Amino acid sequence: MYIELLISFIIIFVVLFLGQLLFIVRPRVLEITGKKQPKKSKKNKKEKQLIEVEYLCNKFKLNKNKLNYKEIMYMIPLLNSLIITIVVLIVELLPIWLVLKLLICFVLLFGLIYAVYEIYGRHLKKKEMKD
Repeated sequence: MYIELLISFIIIFVVLFLGQLLFIVRPRVLEITGKKQPKKSKKNKKEKQLIEVEYLCNKFKLNKNKLNYKEIMYMIPLLNSLIITIVVLIVELLPIWLVLKLLICFVLLFGLIYAVYEIYGRHLKKKEMKD
């Protein structure tokens, strides 16, 4: 049972990570660096950033000029994939009614999102203070 759980964790994590990296983050990075021109009207750099980056900058008052965007653009899909994978596997293991599973899923999801981004934001703030 534990081997199946571990294999499921790895498969779900890798699929989510690669999907987010290829379809969400990569197009944004290409637009920001100017390697690919946006199809629509020209947008400013702020509109091209991920929502998570804006959230972290606003909540922790991070200096956007000091951020290492390359590192952040890999960490955000990693964190999101980790959160979703943990929630899916925990809820799947519960032998309860579907509606209760959904309620627990939402509570776990919001709790983990808040906790993980709080930890990552504090890490970025400490890193910024060292520089």
